Amino acid sequence: MTATEQAFAPWDDPGQKPLIQFRNVTKRFGTFTAIDDLTLDIFEQEFFALLGPSGCGKTTLMRMLAGFETPTEGTILLEDQDIAPVPPNRRAVNMMFQSYALFPHLSVYDNIAFGLKRSDMPRDQIDARVQEMLRLTRLAQFARRKPHQISGGQRQRVALARSLAKAPKLLLLDEPMGALDKKLRQETQFELMDIQEKTGTTFVIVTHDQEEAMTVASRVAVMDHGRIVQVATPADIYESPNSVYVADFIGDVNIIQGNAGASDTTRTEIHWLEGQPPIIGTAARVLAEGTICHFAIRPEKVSISGEKPMDRANVFLGKVLDIAYLGNISTYHVELSGGQIIKAQTANRRRISRRSFNWNDPVWLSWTDTAGVVLTE
Repeated sequence: MTATEQAFAPWDDPGQKPLIQFRNVTKRFGTFTAIDDLTLDIFEQEFFALLGPSGCGKTTLMRMLAGFETPTEGTILLEDQDIAPVPPNRRAVNMMFQSYALFPHLSVYDNIAFGLKRSDMPRDQIDARVQEMLRLTRLAQFARRKPHQISGGQRQRVALARSLAKAPKLLLLDEPMGALDKKLRQETQFELMDIQEKTGTTFVIVTHDQEEAMTVASRVAVMDHGRIVQVATPADIYESPNSVYVADFIGDVNIIQGNAGASDTTRTEIHWLEGQPPIIGTAARVLAEGTICHFAIRPEKVSISGEKPMDRANVFLGKVLDIAYLGNISTYHVELSGGQIIKAQTANRRRISRRSFNWNDPVWLSWTDTAGVVLTE
């Protein structure tokens, strides 16, 4: 990561003005509330991800930005202008659909040029703009081909080039990589990031793919039932979720329910399983004794060993119940004496090596007092 990328955090600068502002926006369809009193800022040049399960409201949010839906209540501002009365074709916003919506009878070149020919761009500038888009998306050699003559990943880039041709201030991407296979999707994610950085266009992507959102976005908004549960950088969403919902939705995690015991400003005891010592964790605030809480810890933060470690705050004995070999990592499901199952992951650093542990082996699980997060929501 470059110094420029590290410094890009306009949301932390009170002097920065958001490009998009949702202010107490509610959207109802009859008696169903799709978006519930939502307030959100998105900044210029962000790659912003709306992430959540089907039905959480993320597509409705995008359609309101595009102008296909209007808020029931509240205001959406683009550069301080209320965009509700502005028709979709007059907004400085473009949308790339999941289906790509390319014209099958037109060449790649003509698909990209289509919107420009119907705009007020001077005719003598259209070719230069199309050529620029072809270079940006590495499609110059396919300019004369029809959509059916190129691959799925190339069709996706044609749709992207067409969406960017009119230089919108905001590009909306609705599940743009849903039709691609996993390997091509991963490659395309990095291409998309590169194009976004080169153009400086603000991208808002809707996805239910956690890995995709975590890869491409500068910030992620996790949604549930029309509300935003947390907005943060991918690292903060993963390492410091603000609720059980976010911790459970993003990546793999162990979530253990318990009650707060002795607590000070740095460490909290969590009483969770009869016959087991309390978990020592670090809470964001001092918890009153008896407070119901959850301890969330990622499997890669849990160490697994054959001998009892002596230098960890949390050490528990169990037996290997199941093993999942995933190539780069192995995940061990370990059952403790009270029946609780905890997942631990180890990296497979050698190409050929004997498995460290087998089914039913006794093992020790351990982690530090800062390895997990203590959640009360």
